[in-house]
Amino acid sequence: MRLGLALGYWGRGPSPDHVELALEAERLGYDSVWTAESWGSDAFTPLTWIAARTSTIKLGTAVAQMAARSPTATAMHALTLDHLSGGRMMLGLGLSGPQVVEGWYGRPFPKSPLTATREYVDVVRQVLRREAPVELDGRFHSHPYRGPDATGLGRPLRSITHPLRPDLPVLLGAEGPRNVAQTVRVADGWLPLYWSPNRPDAYGPAVAELPEGFRVAPLAQARVCDDVTEGLLPVKAMLGFYIGGMGHATRNFHADLMARMGYGEEAGRIQELFLAGRREEAVLAVPDAFADEISLVGPRERVAERLESWRKGPVTDLLVVAPDRNTLRVLAELNS
Repeated sequence: MRLGLALGYWGRGPSPDHVELALEAERLGYDSVWTAESWGSDAFTPLTWIAARTSTIKLGTAVAQMAARSPTATAMHALTLDHLSGGRMMLGLGLSGPQVVEGWYGRPFPKSPLTATREYVDVVRQVLRREAPVELDGRFHSHPYRGPDATGLGRPLRSITHPLRPDLPVLLGAEGPRNVAQTVRVADGWLPLYWSPNRPDAYGPAVAELPEGFRVAPLAQARVCDDVTEGLLPVKAMLGFYIGGMGHATRNFHADLMARMGYGEEAGRIQELFLAGRREEAVLAVPDAFADEISLVGPRERVAERLESWRKGPVTDLLVVAPDRNTLRVLAELNS
């Protein structure tokens, strides 16, 4: 099982330690470093900054949001950074949810998310393979554009720049069983959310039949510390925000996943508190047991024991969200 460093996205401003953490991870033998985006900093610019300061560690987006760019623009980002980094780029994509897609990007959330995702990946693949001009008569992505307001002057185009790697890895963030099944069919890897080594069935039967070389790369918060309860507080804060605030009361993919993992009543309570403005109570309502099973928190010996259960499953890459260099170092030692 390879280790990756997940840096996420910025909060109020740039994180001053991200480059140094990436350099430390590279020194410790981590395989990859990942950036993300929500509705603030983008995923590609910080990754490019990190690429310029590192030399061997792979570079991934976990995730770049599909609504933020057309698939050809995303492919341009990926092939450009792949060239500049000497072939270290991995493209992780996610559809996000209607609240972000419509509220931030000002675009309609697709009525058929599976079709929209499949078409998006198809176009990205066409650009990267550069076998022919990009053409797709899609429901959501049409190349050339043929909508009712089209000029009719568009023609299929092929990338001027020759991609460094036509098989640049494409990974997808997916939560629902049907989405996971499609991810296994069309992508090179999967970025699970809230992965629990004890509950792979929460994602559906596709997890049991993964193709050779397919990456399974969940994000997990990690912290080597003496007090497990205190160490779980950042995990619970993240869950309180995602379960309570990253979605609508009637449509929240993260809450749906928590329910499939056996915490439906608790997910409902977290949403209720968060949407009522009682955010601190929402965080405290996150069960310690749930936060614990999707993270690696505690003394070194406890983390070592729990790490074994992650290795036994289908996980190929553990993307670590770690607050300190000591945790990064301990995990590298335990995984060696």
